[in-house]
Amino acid sequence: MAKLSVKQAEQKLIKYALTYPEAVLEHPWDHDAVKVKGKMFATFSGKAGDPKELSMTVKLPVSAEMALTLPWVEKTGYGLGKSGWVTARIKAGKAVDIETMKGWIDQSYRAVAPKTLAKTLG
Repeated sequence: MAKLSVKQAEQKLIKYALTYPEAVLEHPWDHDAVKVKGKMFATFSGKAGDPKELSMTVKLPVSAEMALTLPWVEKTGYGLGKSGWVTARIKAGKAVDIETMKGWIDQSYRAVAPKTLAKTLG
């Protein structure tokens, strides 16, 4: 299997996030934001970001502390880090752990989505 570029990995993660119930893609400030019922659960750098970097922000109420032990993960700015939001940044040429990031998208969706939608996931 060919190694994905950071932008290919980003597109794969966006496509995955859009499989969740009522998920939609919007583009505030030239970023890619995946939302449910108007609330973001995953954001990506999109056109506004560095084309040589994957950037993903998600809410991790369960595993933020663990995620923050990784050198490419930091608390999200604007005070969001206090609420469990983290931002992962991976430079081109570095391995992208797609499965871990999919798990983070899942956790973020469950944290942000209305309970009735989250329950449909089992």
